[in-house]
Amino acid sequence: MVISQVMQLITGVFEGLLGIPVFGGIYIMGSGYTPLFVMLILHIITLLLASRDRRWIAGSVLGIVTSIIGFIPLVGMTLHWITCIVLIISVFQPRRY
Repeated sequence: MVISQVMQLITGVFEGLLGIPVFGGIYIMGSGYTPLFVMLILHIITLLLASRDRRWIAGSVLGIVTSIIGFIPLVGMTLHWITCIVLIISVFQPRRY
């Protein structure tokens, strides 16, 4: 497993945790929306690593979008779930050639 896959897995798990109803919202709002900024940075790093390793980047791009508009309560929760699923799936995708 290369570092980009590990980062996709880590960001996928974090997105899943942020998408937990009530808990995720309380954590994000209680932290002053800092987790969304941290996730934005992690998704950008993951995108760069995945691009370098010629891996599937759709999850990271979706994660960047989620981090930007994730402050909207129900929209953010749904986007966190979708991003989590796409990132976990991307871990198991074969390398692009």
